[in-house]
Amino acid sequence: MRKQLKLLREKMRERGVDVYLVFTSDYHGSEYVGDYFKVRQYVSGFTGSAGTLVVTQKEAGLWTDGRYFLQAERQLDGSGITLYKEREPRVPTIEEYLENTLEPGQVLGVDGRCVMADYGKCLEEITKKNNAKLVTNLDLGGEIWEDRPPLSRESVWPLPVEYAGETSKDKISRVREFLARKGADYFLLTSLEDIAWLLNMRGNDVESTPVVLSYLLLGRSEIIWYVEEACLCETVKKILLKEKISVRPYEAVYKDVAKLPESSCLYYDEAAVNSALVACIPDGVKCIKGVNPTFLFKAIKNPVEVENERKAHVKDGVAVTKFIFWLKTRVGKEKITEMSAAQHLIQLRKQQEHYVEESFEPIIAYKEHGAIVHYSATEDTDVELKPESFVLADTGGHYLEGTTDITRTIALGPLTREEKEMYTTVLRGHINLAAAQFLHGCTGQSLDALARTPLWEKGLDYNHGTGHGVGYLLSVHEGPNSFRYRPGKDGRSDCVFEEGMITSDEPGLYLEGKFGIRLENLLVCLKSMNNGKGNFFEFEPLTLVPFDRDAIVPELLTEKEKKWLNGYHKKVYETLSPHLKKEEAAWLKDAAGEIS
Repeated sequence: MRKQLKLLREKMRERGVDVYLVFTSDYHGSEYVGDYFKVRQYVSGFTGSAGTLVVTQKEAGLWTDGRYFLQAERQLDGSGITLYKEREPRVPTIEEYLENTLEPGQVLGVDGRCVMADYGKCLEEITKKNNAKLVTNLDLGGEIWEDRPPLSRESVWPLPVEYAGETSKDKISRVREFLARKGADYFLLTSLEDIAWLLNMRGNDVESTPVVLSYLLLGRSEIIWYVEEACLCETVKKILLKEKISVRPYEAVYKDVAKLPESSCLYYDEAAVNSALVACIPDGVKCIKGVNPTFLFKAIKNPVEVENERKAHVKDGVAVTKFIFWLKTRVGKEKITEMSAAQHLIQLRKQQEHYVEESFEPIIAYKEHGAIVHYSATEDTDVELKPESFVLADTGGHYLEGTTDITRTIALGPLTREEKEMYTTVLRGHINLAAAQFLHGCTGQSLDALARTPLWEKGLDYNHGTGHGVGYLLSVHEGPNSFRYRPGKDGRSDCVFEEGMITSDEPGLYLEGKFGIRLENLLVCLKSMNNGKGNFFEFEPLTLVPFDRDAIVPELLTEKEKKWLNGYHKKVYETLSPHLKKEEAAWLKDAAGEIS
């Protein structure tokens, strides 16, 4: 049993807490969090980016999704924590577990700053139903964490309008127009990505997500940004002064919300504002609850952002193509491991102009490691790549021109017939979705089956969504656009596709103990035609990197699929070859050659 779990139980007994929840969240509901907020990881030892820990005096359980089943099984072994595989048959949800576990008079404890208000209400209902009590001011995991890292206080930097495509002033005006239609006096915004988008500001408070720890309160005429002033350089201060944006300390938002005029009307998003902050709202304030207007605004990229993203993907395509060439020509001749390969790719990206950082931790997974959907190599698991089978490379970068996310499964040597057939099947699904033409009004649930059908026809599937929205120099996972055949738990991961939305196309296949395959491009949604039947849309691939011809069985592709692939590869070669060395360009010409 982990020492941290024992210490947490001791602290629970000391505080009279019978059941305690530890979420993977910061005070803003972020997907990825800074080191200060990694309490669940500290207590459980599980390093995945999604999961919730439930601890009682007798039991402990970790709930996570299909991306992390294999990783969680390995990391939780011997910890005293049971893995609960979300959405699997006969596996209770956290809510069902709490309803069956909480006894009358018992106390359920949480840190209300890390619980979004909508889920906080759910926990309240469960405790009332069980005649138990909910206590929301307990950071017990933090109390036992002696060497807990400090809250990040990194420097803030502005994103010029030539990259953002729209001034902060115009964005704020759009939000105020929305609030006026709703009849709201104030808007409470706590989503870090939304604040960064609205203010055209970026930072480094969350690894791989260039955001700033802050809150924002927007009124009809005033706007207050709750951020530590020490993080603001003179350039940023001048911009804020010009935009008439006031600055207050980060934690001051709780006191200021408590002082809102009782005759006023406040708009906020229950899924994006924490329970502790909502508890501060005076009783007399009228509350309008709805989705943040910035949520959809930032998902629809403007023409400047779209064109910049095309430029970013040329740079990224050069880096990744150089990487694949390097792997193909060096593996077996020199020692290359999963971790050293990841570092080599990072160095290739750093050579590109306007590179900022990786958009997420690189996944370089060789052979059976590729079957672990979000595998991350460590010193203990790092293995040498050999000239055989597959290596799966899921990586991405942030540039001033935008964000990239690409997965290629690369043949390092001879492949079995099974490996080739499975690769071709996944590629067919990828192409089917990328080549879609559809009527306006379609959502990701309407389109997801296009990517899964080739696998479904073989009785196969993958346990993750087919695609997610991607931010512009923000989070690599951004809603509400996505491809998934099942609705998301929060109802915010599916929407009608609009022109300018950028979404990943990444079907996969994972055979435990053998290999994994995933093929991912980013697609931008564009208008196709209007023929009197309505507005039709299509996708343009932004990602420009060849698929692996060594892994393709041509006779398994339809003529339509071959035509799409040949056209894509022609564009890849014509776009990238001028940026490559002579031997790299010669290799790419063959790698992107026509399949007849």
